[in-house]
Amino acid sequence: MKRIVIFDMDGTLINSALDITISINYVRAQGYALSALSEQFVIDAINAHERNLAHLFYETETYEERAKILFEEHYKNQCIQNVYSYNEIVETLSHLSSRGCIMSVATNAPSAFAILMLTHLGIAEYFNCILGADNVDHPKPHPQMIERILMHHSYNEENDRAWMIGDNSKDMQAAKSAKINTIFAAWGFSDKGEGDFIAYHPRDVKSIILEE
Repeated sequence: MKRIVIFDMDGTLINSALDITISINYVRAQGYALSALSEQFVIDAINAHERNLAHLFYETETYEERAKILFEEHYKNQCIQNVYSYNEIVETLSHLSSRGCIMSVATNAPSAFAILMLTHLGIAEYFNCILGADNVDHPKPHPQMIERILMHHSYNEENDRAWMIGDNSKDMQAAKSAKINTIFAAWGFSDKGEGDFIAYHPRDVKSIILEE
């Protein structure tokens, strides 16, 4: 039996909130002459189930190409300035790896940023597959990203087990649509959410997965 464990990245594996906020505020200032947003406002907006981020961040109805270019140019250097992995993440990944779990990342961030940050923090090596929004036609909450990872690992729903660990409703919805178990990461960007399991600390993930 294979145990396939799929992690969200931002707010689950790593805390990237400050760097995301800094880059968004850079775009607001340089591209739109808008004042800075707070880190909490940015994270609450990102985690909202229904929202228009273009409007919330840049006061436009659609996400303009110039905003995307400005953000990505700034974030490629900013993204590793303040980011850190949550307490117990490294130990949890090491333990799951030692028990033969197959681990991957499914993030709505661009894959280049994901690989850069996870490598910078020394945890990229734990993941057999790191998929970003640019690797699929439909990011989360669509299940395509998860389905692609399951296919990559030759997942057999009758014999294998699979879990999605994430900190927001898009992660949980994508996993449910892909018909795998959900673990809500209550240690991350939000402490309120629903899943088949609730993990209040990364160490809780070990017992949920290895005792199943």
